[in-house]
Amino acid sequence: MKNITVIGAGTMGRGIALACVQAGYDVVVQDVSEESLQRCETYIRKFTDSVSIQFETDLQQAVKSADLVIEAVLELMDLKVEIFKALDTFAPPHAILATNTSTMSPTEIASQTSRPGQCIALHFFNPVHKMKLIEVICGLETSEETIQTSMEFGQSLGKECVKINEFPGFAAGRMNCLIGNEAMNMVMEGVGSIEDIDKAMKLGLNHPMGPLELADLVGLDTRLRNMEYLYATLGEKYRPCPILKKYVKAGWLGKKTGRGFYTYDEEGNKL
Repeated sequence: MKNITVIGAGTMGRGIALACVQAGYDVVVQDVSEESLQRCETYIRKFTDSVSIQFETDLQQAVKSADLVIEAVLELMDLKVEIFKALDTFAPPHAILATNTSTMSPTEIASQTSRPGQCIALHFFNPVHKMKLIEVICGLETSEETIQTSMEFGQSLGKECVKINEFPGFAAGRMNCLIGNEAMNMVMEGVGSIEDIDKAMKLGLNHPMGPLELADLVGLDTRLRNMEYLYATLGEKYRPCPILKKYVKAGWLGKKTGRGFYTYDEEGNKL
């Protein structure tokens, strides 16, 4: 495996692309937005001046030589299915097609392609360059060869990989959403301040980051989509906290908009 294409130049896409470049792969980042690609390139150039990365708006051109395609777009099933149908058409027959998702079904996505055995979910964590884990999630028809190749790829990035059988929310995402949602309910109920609830989790349970700070980092709109999916598939205990819905309606999406549970300056530092 030599050539990696990342679909989506947002927070996760640029992080995955950077990790791949630093591991020595030739990388193409594709996005329909020139502006997003420019922001992605600016971010990546802070860490490397490697010439092994290209930026492309045309999907067919971006995947023509890919050995592995990693889709890293919004957590919307219709969008992911649409992209995978196109990838199935344009990517080389040997290419593995992976979705970076914290909740969505790789089986459902793979069923829309002619190569379900070569489809898998690779759940990276934000920020990718710091987080050591990749969840390797197997769909119903994912082949053992695809699983093994994906595990070896993850390890080549310096990550630890865990094999997870598909179930809504997988392992880390399912627990993370539940903890974060309960922290939001505690804020709404007046149990403690945002800062003190986060501090309690960091110092009392040895979490490296508080659940509210983490939700801001992930993006409250992304977290809401995850919660809505888990609520629909797993039931009442995953009902999104009303304060999460309110913040998203207000445009308080977390670090990327400068305001969520905390407020941030233009460099993304907490105020």
